[in-house]
Amino acid sequence: MLAIMAVVVAACSSNTTSTTTPGTGGAGGGSTPAGTEATAKATGEAGGALTLGLLVPESGDLSAIVNSLAKPSQLAVDQINAAGGVNGKPVKLVQADDGTDPQVAATSLNKLLSSDKVNAIVGPAPSGVARGIMDKIKSAGVVACSGSTTAADLTKLDSGGFFFRTAPSDDLQGPALAEVIGTDGHKKVGILARRDEYGTGFASALEQALKDNGAQVVANVTYAPDGSNFSAEVSQVVDKQPDSIAVIGFNDDGAKIISALIAKGSGPDKVPTYTADGMQSSKFATSVDPNNPAAVKGMKGTAPAASPEGVTSPFQAEFPALGVDPIFSSYYWDCTNLIALAAQASKSSDPVKIRDAFAKNLEGENSCNDFASCKKFLDEGKTIHYHGASNTFDKWDKVQPATGAYEVWEYDEAGKVVTLKVPQIKI
Repeated sequence: MLAIMAVVVAACSSNTTSTTTPGTGGAGGGSTPAGTEATAKATGEAGGALTLGLLVPESGDLSAIVNSLAKPSQLAVDQINAAGGVNGKPVKLVQADDGTDPQVAATSLNKLLSSDKVNAIVGPAPSGVARGIMDKIKSAGVVACSGSTTAADLTKLDSGGFFFRTAPSDDLQGPALAEVIGTDGHKKVGILARRDEYGTGFASALEQALKDNGAQVVANVTYAPDGSNFSAEVSQVVDKQPDSIAVIGFNDDGAKIISALIAKGSGPDKVPTYTADGMQSSKFATSVDPNNPAAVKGMKGTAPAASPEGVTSPFQAEFPALGVDPIFSSYYWDCTNLIALAAQASKSSDPVKIRDAFAKNLEGENSCNDFASCKKFLDEGKTIHYHGASNTFDKWDKVQPATGAYEVWEYDEAGKVVTLKVPQIKI
């Protein structure tokens, strides 16, 4: 997977205030809602045309992956309309910027609701942005489905039942990373994690999984992501003489941690180093050392699988023509289809009815794997079990998949991401 998840998902997320460094998928930042302006209400009607708002990072730290999210969503809409649309009417897709920032996203959300009259949202991209606008999603009564937010704490927030995600929670990726570390034979692990919901949540899941697997966590240290000197935090871990180190961060702060480890004589060439998709980036190596990309050689991590093994979907044949990197692409295609199918099943563009029908399309009797095939069953009055491109959705946990598939990757001597030819980890 040609990953450019510079600050992504969950692995990674942006913070909920615009003054801190954003990330993506996972979680991050505080929980203060963005903005104080009144939020417009989402509307819809029986048999009404469905309008989707695509809330993606046109600007900010995640702007490099915007097409990986937007183009699959547009592809899904094109396929939906080719199959006759929803409730016999073409679906409209309106794109807006989440800015990798809750304040930007809040403004965009209000425009989508008040001016564009959207009935549902695909996005936002970062967990921190989703956290920051969750109150607005609830007060607007608008369905939102994100294909890249992975922060575990999002399920604890009250969205009024309007928020869903197709990306698996970091509660699952923690054990996946622990399995990689254990398979490599390490039993004495040190953890360095961002001091926010993403970092501490991921680190907690990782620590528990490592202990369950018989390993010892000799140190679990958090750091302020906006800090400039991490010598003290790194020393707390290095002094415990771990046989491996896991760093849970984003591109910029994670690079500073790795640089500090190198300065202490405990860089990736000395102590096996692990991470997740938040530090999987085409620019990570140069962020650590612009003159020596090999400084990160051998760093290994996990990331939600772009194309999970055992999943068969029409999306796999269509995707190459989009010409984008596969970061969370299949997850956004699934979100778009699931919203449209919920509107089709409920025969309405009313967000409340879409909300109530959303998960039911993952529990029915007739299997299907795209909008056209699923629509045929629904038109016949039958129930469906949608099997997506990112997940078969055989197990669903209220608002999210209960299972996840993870690729294992590492940095080569040129600082490039290489997906290892090993079986994906399924949790």
